[in-house]
Amino acid sequence: MTDYLYLGLYKIFSFLLKVLPHSMERSLMKSLGKFAYFVSKKHQKIINNNLDLAFDNQLTKEKKKEIGVSAFINLADTTFGIIKRDNMPKEQVLKNVTFENEEIIRKYQKENRQFILVTGHYGNWELLSQAVAIHFNLTLVGVGRKLDSDIMDEVLKKNRERFNVEMVYKKGAMKGCIRAISQKKTIGILVDQHLHIDQSIVVDFFNHKANHTPIASILARKFDIDLVPAFISTDDYEHYVVKIYEPIKSIKTENQEADLKVMTIAQAQAMERVIKENPKQWFWMHKRWKEFYNDRY
Repeated sequence: MTDYLYLGLYKIFSFLLKVLPHSMERSLMKSLGKFAYFVSKKHQKIINNNLDLAFDNQLTKEKKKEIGVSAFINLADTTFGIIKRDNMPKEQVLKNVTFENEEIIRKYQKENRQFILVTGHYGNWELLSQAVAIHFNLTLVGVGRKLDSDIMDEVLKKNRERFNVEMVYKKGAMKGCIRAISQKKTIGILVDQHLHIDQSIVVDFFNHKANHTPIASILARKFDIDLVPAFISTDDYEHYVVKIYEPIKSIKTENQEADLKVMTIAQAQAMERVIKENPKQWFWMHKRWKEFYNDRY
């Protein structure tokens, strides 16, 4: 029953987003983001604690609220985007997306070399994966969690695959990634979520210990593939910029543990720099420092 409720809501919003002018759509999105922030006291607490850790208790109450509201608006924008792009032509997806430093990826393609895309829950991350896959004419294989709703998971799967984006689920992700690499597909990994300590590498993130996924580093070392950070941002929820950053080179010495640590720290540093550029674009609702600061959550 719940699955069909989700599907019904999806169809309702699909209809609304087709008939509403863009200005009204953005107003609705911002209203939903503000409403979600103010009614979810649980997430307010997580956001405030994360911001206190990241910015050493230097942000005012008003600034934290501003960033928290923006995090929910970004989530609404990401969700609306998924719905809007259902049945959208590929060229329409790229209409309001521009790319910075795209020559970095073009160089890998020209040299017929694979790379792994590393990113995070920053800006409209679903648009990022589809825009990159379309713009560079590649198949991007993402690593993610299966939705609790089977019906909605299938809807999202079909939506992504129309734009050359495939998924492997976290359970069995390594095998799926290895298979994708053997098929000359490009792996895309969100590297900013908390993981259990047994599955992660400890890094400094905003000067505090945090767990970080090692999967990108493991694949980079095993197959001698560089990591390319890329993030998407917007100032007006209409025009989007995909910025590609200098690669994190793969390392393979006799010390596997040290190699993985170096590459994983570099990913955390890249993510931190981007968040500092515009904190309002990041998904602050994750319990990012849970392993070491669980009492705060």
